[in-house]
Parts: sequence; structure tokens; C-alpha cells
Amino acid sequence: MTGIDRRGFARLAGLGAVGAMAPAVPAAVSLTGPAPTGPRREPRDGERWDTCLKVARDLLLIDENGADLKLEYLRVLIDKGLPRTRSPKRILVVGAGISGLVTATLLKRAGHRVTVIEANGNRIGGRIKTFRTGFADRRQYAEAGAMRIPDFHPLTLALIDKLGISRRLFYNVDVRPGDAASGPTPPVVYTSRRGPVWRSGPSRGEFTAPRRANHTWIRVNGISQRRDEYARDPRKINASFGLRDDRTAGRILDEALDPVRDYFSVVRGSERVDKPLPELIEGWARVLYDFDDHSMNRFLREHARLSDAAIDAIGTIENLTSRLPLSFMHTFLTRSLVNPSATYWEMAGGSRELPYRLEPGLRGNIRMDRRAVRIRHTARGVRVETVTETGSTESVSRPQGRGETFEGDLAIITIPFSALRHVEITPALPYPKRRAVIELHYDSATKVLLEFRRRWWEFDERDWKRELGPRYRPGPASHVTGGGSVTDNANRFVYFPSHPVRGSEGGVVLASYAWADDASRWDSMDDAERYGHALRGLQEVHGERIADFYTGHGQTQSWLRNRYAFGEAAVFTPGQMTEIHPAITAPVGRLHFAGEHTSLKHSWIEGALESAVRAALEANA
Repeated sequence: MTGIDRRGFARLAGLGAVGAMAPAVPAAVSLTGPAPTGPRREPRDGERWDTCLKVARDLLLIDENGADLKLEYLRVLIDKGLPRTRSPKRILVVGAGISGLVTATLLKRAGHRVTVIEANGNRIGGRIKTFRTGFADRRQYAEAGAMRIPDFHPLTLALIDKLGISRRLFYNVDVRPGDAASGPTPPVVYTSRRGPVWRSGPSRGEFTAPRRANHTWIRVNGISQRRDEYARDPRKINASFGLRDDRTAGRILDEALDPVRDYFSVVRGSERVDKPLPELIEGWARVLYDFDDHSMNRFLREHARLSDAAIDAIGTIENLTSRLPLSFMHTFLTRSLVNPSATYWEMAGGSRELPYRLEPGLRGNIRMDRRAVRIRHTARGVRVETVTETGSTESVSRPQGRGETFEGDLAIITIPFSALRHVEITPALPYPKRRAVIELHYDSATKVLLEFRRRWWEFDERDWKRELGPRYRPGPASHVTGGGSVTDNANRFVYFPSHPVRGSEGGVVLASYAWADDASRWDSMDDAERYGHALRGLQEVHGERIADFYTGHGQTQSWLRNRYAFGEAAVFTPGQMTEIHPAITAPVGRLHFAGEHTSLKHSWIEGALESAVRAALEANA
């Protein structure tokens, strides 16, 4: 076949376009075609429109009567708990991830007899996992999974505070070394859709975050440039993709998405403000009606009318390449969460603090090393049959032994649908639920973490000269704390620790954070192979000299290869948000369902907590 490029072939094959790096010096291409002029008006399929309205309410956490469910969940989780039951039930919770632990905690405090069934024999927490071993310095730790909480996730932040876990800023954008926040940690504040304001406590003084430096690196197509330099003048890097445009890739993307934001919000001054509640719900329903069947690539090409060069630049610099074929809605929602303008928090001591602060209240209720293999449910109760995998790790299968059978009045299933796919359920679930279990897409995500005996990312050139002495050679000094670099090599995204570990001169760098196909490139390697490749990729961005401080130790996590997770998180493919989400949350007889995949905040602790409170309310009713 001649005259057909890679995207042309993908379109002919009906696969949509997938991102890949453009040639190093292609011919310049400019944006073509008009921008979308606003919401498309077309005849509405009545049944589909009703589904879009329901999913929009689920997204906004608004019930059919207009009540703000987030406000109710805060009152249940943080303030008052569930109403005390007068008829205690035997409740089985399958999975000791954060949704299972919170559901079990609420129901136990309400007076129910709760048993948590967990397949892993070594730890609780699910995809909240902190590496605390494997480093040369025993004080060091690093996150295998959840690592940041945005300031607009009130359930998560308020629960952290309630449990007495110290939280501090996570620098999604870097700051200057030595800069620190001032003032006490602010309370959690949530303004409900109807106006009432929920606060976790009084303000104890003014809190000020340090100024963002934006001084980490972009290295693509053989060009290195600091992020603040790219923001001032993007033309050099853009031209390396063949893009003639003086806007950053992030700005091109945001301006392409603004017509969709117009469905449900308006611009006032320098901010976007949600429309009144009825218009907000209808606006989101219209977004779903018009775009849920789109991939992000299709949207950027057909509606934003962006060129291949623009899409390549966005994919590489904004970390969208590997998810361009997946749901537009997923990326559109994620774009609102992981962005430079939001404030993020982390838990001092690691994210594992959250599940393990809940564990003492469930001591005696959690049965570890019990993998569910069969669930039988009737009008009278539920039976869960398990096998034991004594001595199991998360990557090596052990011979299965006789497990234990649990019986209860009802069960709450919190394990990912990718894991539930391997559980026999009798009688069979209704087809819409079975379809959701079978088809819900789970994405890959892989991290490679490297330990260094000195925090070289904080060095300026004088520090490098002092540390290396006669071995000194110049290189790209970063001089940052937190934040991260982006590259088109296999490492893709690099994150530096936001805070030093007390008493340690070193630190652990998230040398590679990759999703989807980018992650699959790492998943093909054995764990031990990844470290050398990750170090070389890190050197390409930050200089050969960083190897002087590498301890030879690291950790790595592939969530797709994790035998209990079967993937990083639920990520919709085009159409799944309206086609299968309504069935995901629906109870089936005495079976209820929770977990991040049953929310519309996939991969976030907040979504898992929303689902946990919802399921606990259902079970307690």
C-alpha cells in the first residue's frame, strides 16, 4: 500500500488513529478548519436521552429529587455514620481495597456483623500500595499506586484528616528547593450544588503554598527545553512535530475542549462557572449524547479539526498518545482533574497510611488469603467459596489449597470487574450486568522507581561541582523540588518527590510513569530488567552524571500484571459510559457493588469512597 500514512491505514481498518512520535524534522503543518461553534443540535433518541440524563446525575452526584449526594456522603462518612440498625445482618465484603474497608467500617459501626474477604495474603489496600522495602536506605518509601489527592476531592481529604493522618502538599508542578508552604493545613470545604457549605473544621490561619517554578524539562524529538521556556515560546518544540503554532500543546487542547465545556459552564472573568443545576445536568447529558461514542482521537480530528502534527504534539507533551483511541469522556474528565492549576495533597508516610488506619477497627473481621472463586446468591442469602494461596505474592501464583466458605445475608462486591470475571456466579447475573463485567475496559499503568543517595534534582550547577569534585562534568541541572519532566522516550513521565524523607540525604524518583500501550512496553520485561532501561531514559533527559548517585536499588509496579488487580483502573472505551455504566452500579438481588469502577471517578480514591458510602447505605436500608 502506498500513499497511506499510519493514521490513514488505521482509519481504513476502522480502528481510529493511534499516536506515535512524528519524524524528527517533518514539513511544517498548520492547524486547519474552523473550531466547533457550540453544541450540536440533533434529534434525540428518547431512551438514549434518558440514559444520558441518568449518567449525568451519577457524574454530578445528584439524585432524581435534586439532592446533593456528595453532601450526604460527607455527613455519613465524616460526621454521623449510618443510622444504627435494628436488624443486624451478616454482611460479606469481597475485597479489602479502600472501598471494601470503608464499607465494612460503616456497616460494622451501624451494628452489622461484617466479614471482609481478601485474596491477598500479604497486605490490604488494593491499588493503594506503598513500597517500604527494597531500597538501600530503609527510611525511604515510594508509591506503587495512588499518590496524589486534588483539593476538590473532599471525601478523601476529610477522611485523611479524621483519621489523624498528616497531609502535606504534593507538588504536581515543581517549586524551588527550600520553598515551603506557610500556615496551618486548611480545613476541607465543600460547597454543595444547592448552596449549603460543609466544613471539616474552622480555619486556624492563612495557608499559603509556595510559588510554582515550572522549571522541569520537556525533551522531545531530540530537543530539551524547560517548561517555563516552552510556555513563553512554544515554537521550537512545536516545529519539531511539524506544527506551526505559537500556542503550547496544553493550550491547544484546552481551547479544543472549551466548546464542550460551554455545554455546562460559562466564563466569568478569568474563571469558568457551572450553570444553574437544571442546566448543568442537561448540559452534561448533552455532552454524553453528542460525544460518548467518540474516542479522543476522533474528537480532536473531526470536531476540533486539529492536524496530525497538533495531535502528535498534544499526545506526547500532555500524556495522551496511548489513550487517544480510548473514550473521549474519560480523557475529558481526567483533564479537569490532573492539571497545573489544581492543588494536590499527599499523606506523610505514604498512601498506605489510609487503609492501615482503618484496619484496627476491623481487626478480627478481615480474612486474608481467601480468593473468591464461586459466589452463590439466592433470595435467602449469599455464599462465597474461596481458595487459599498461602505464601502468595502479588506476581507469583502458588498452589491453591482448600479455602473457606462464608455465608451472609448479603454481599458487597468491591473487587475490580477484571477480577470478578474469573469468579463463578450462580445463578448468572442479568445480561446487562454480565456484559459490564465482561466488557468494562481496564487500562495498564506501570511505574519504575529508582533510588538515589543524593537528591540531585535539587542541585544547581554549584552543587554539582561540589558533589562531583574532579569528576564534575556539566549537564542539565534541574534545581527543583517535586513536579516532573516529560519525554518521548520510553520513560514518558518522570516525577520527583515533593518532600525529603527525614534523616535521609537521598530520595526515590518515579523514573517512569506510563499508561496503556506505553505501559505495555515495560510490562513485556521482567521486573529486574526495567531498572537499567529506566536509568538510561532518565539520563537522556537529565544527564549522564545522575548515575553517580544511583544506589542500584529500585521498585516497579505493573498493575496489569498484578494478579489481584488485573489492571490499573477502569477506563472506558468509546460508548461505554452510557452503554454499560448504568448496569455497573445496580444491585442484583442480595449482591451490591462498590469500587472505583462503579463510580465516575475512575482511578481516584474519591470515586472508591463515593461508591463505598453508597453501597453501605444500600446494605443498611
